[in-house]
Amino acid sequence: MLDAKIFFGSDEADSGEWSERLSPYDNNVVSRAPVCSAEDAEKALKVAQKATKAAKKSTLSQRCDWLLDVAEKLRENREDMALTITDEVGKPIQFARVEVDRCIETVTLAAETMRTMHGETINTDAMPSGRKTMAFYRREPVGVVVAITPFNFPLNLVAHKLAPALVAGNAVVLKPTPEAPLTSYKFAKYFIESDYAVKDALSVVYGDAEVGAALIGSDIPRVISFTGSVPVGNIITKSAGIKKVSLELGGNAATYVDRYADVALAANRCTLGAFVNSGQVCISLQRIYVDASVYDEFAAKMAEETQSLIVGSPYDENTFMGPLIDEESADRAMGWVQSAIDEGARAVTAPHRDGTMFDPCVMADVTDDMAIVCEEVFAPIVSLVKVDGFDDAMPRMNDSPYGLQFSVFTNDLKLAQRAIDELDAGGIVINDMPTLRFDIQPYGGVKLSGVGREGPHFAIEEMTEIKSIVIA
Repeated sequence: MLDAKIFFGSDEADSGEWSERLSPYDNNVVSRAPVCSAEDAEKALKVAQKATKAAKKSTLSQRCDWLLDVAEKLRENREDMALTITDEVGKPIQFARVEVDRCIETVTLAAETMRTMHGETINTDAMPSGRKTMAFYRREPVGVVVAITPFNFPLNLVAHKLAPALVAGNAVVLKPTPEAPLTSYKFAKYFIESDYAVKDALSVVYGDAEVGAALIGSDIPRVISFTGSVPVGNIITKSAGIKKVSLELGGNAATYVDRYADVALAANRCTLGAFVNSGQVCISLQRIYVDASVYDEFAAKMAEETQSLIVGSPYDENTFMGPLIDEESADRAMGWVQSAIDEGARAVTAPHRDGTMFDPCVMADVTDDMAIVCEEVFAPIVSLVKVDGFDDAMPRMNDSPYGLQFSVFTNDLKLAQRAIDELDAGGIVINDMPTLRFDIQPYGGVKLSGVGREGPHFAIEEMTEIKSIVIA
């Protein structure tokens, strides 16, 4: 077992005190990380602040080669990284490999994107009060970026912060999820040991509230990039002060299945969208509004699809669903199901829990006032709601404090256009699950789902500042 280490820039360190990470599948110790303090966070920030000078002076070609070198190291160590993800968070190995592959694409895309990002010239004589000058703007690094990442995609969501920040010429302090310290350590080590690395441009510290508060409250960082819960997002916005804050805070994803939809396709894709990664996805499908004319057919097909899923050891090549991240999450999931049953809902697939293992559960006859459709469940549970067409479904889908991604299954082009226009979310998907995300796209939500956008191009915009120049 390899220990994670602190990185104060390019220098490794430990704190003398260790925190053990236990596998959510079998409770074995799978990694250890140093216990960090607020002082460690402040030290990392000061190292990053000093490194901004070298980062800003580095050439774009060096930084792009740096990222491409990291992508190559990930390819060479794909299986080791995938197994580390499976060890720490219980993600089935087939999906852990997919995450590594997506991470390679994210890092590569950030390098390719930065090569073509640029400012533009401005026509300062466009208005009568103006006159001819040479005027333009360019993008410059902000300085120090703090990146705070969650457990559900412990590699690729780190890449979505590190790669854009570093290729734009910033220095970064990363605080990864406590559930997967070794995954982040190995990834960071590829950056730090690269022949193209900007010295001290990346630091890594571990911990929870104390370390996070020290990073967020400091005057050193210019950007806080956070993916996690709404309560923590609220704390960040109140504590950050005058700096850029980018928040991806989760959602309550919904879809509508129209009477003219391909019901079999919808059931297949909704099953994947609801239960992939044990429902522990910000855009996990939670609410399905089904036209009354196809409701029973859809419910039967989705139950059939769900019952075919393999739940078991995350190390088995055929496993679709492994454990939830911890016992508390499994307890909460069973509580959601029981609460819905007590309120009159019906379990189409029998709820079953064994420790952190929780079978995928389809709930039918769910109504809008039930807690199971009002809050983010973050578990393998999906609710079916019978509706009388899109006019009935649309306001109910929008009646949520969240707005990350929605989808609609229909073969009616005009209805698809209405869905794009009228659904209140950061992303709309037609004829697929709302859980669909391509890393090249802008990704983020409205309302309590957050502010700002990820995706390399859009993250680079968040992590740079515009400098306007006039030569009179």
